[in-house]
Amino acid sequence: MKEFIAYEGDTLTVEWFFNEKGESEALKFFETLSDAQKRKTLMLFKRIGDFGRISDITKFRNEGEKIFAFKPQPDRFMSFFYTGKKIIITNGFRKKTQKLPKKEKALALKRMKSYMSRVTSGCYYEE
Repeated sequence: MKEFIAYEGDTLTVEWFFNEKGESEALKFFETLSDAQKRKTLMLFKRIGDFGRISDITKFRNEGEKIFAFKPQPDRFMSFFYTGKKIIITNGFRKKTQKLPKKEKALALKRMKSYMSRVTSGCYYEE
């Protein structure tokens, strides 16, 4: 069984995105991080899950087109909000430049569309 939930808070549930093959690139990237980086990331997931927002743009930022970035330096986790009080983590990467790489945002947008169409058709959470 796929483990979708990264953190379940009082306000929001943070979930990993899984593709049609049942793989989560974001979760795989998270698993490669050091324990310290994992803790930094999970603290951001906990903060948004418990409070529904993170005001500090150095930690969480709206990247436009309904895509948001968790920013546990130097890593990034792209995400989007979804009805039912969810935030879906689409992809993760190590930040190497000042600007958000276009391909990472494009990947997040593509996965957001995939998630929405698969949830709407009722095949995303099937086992």
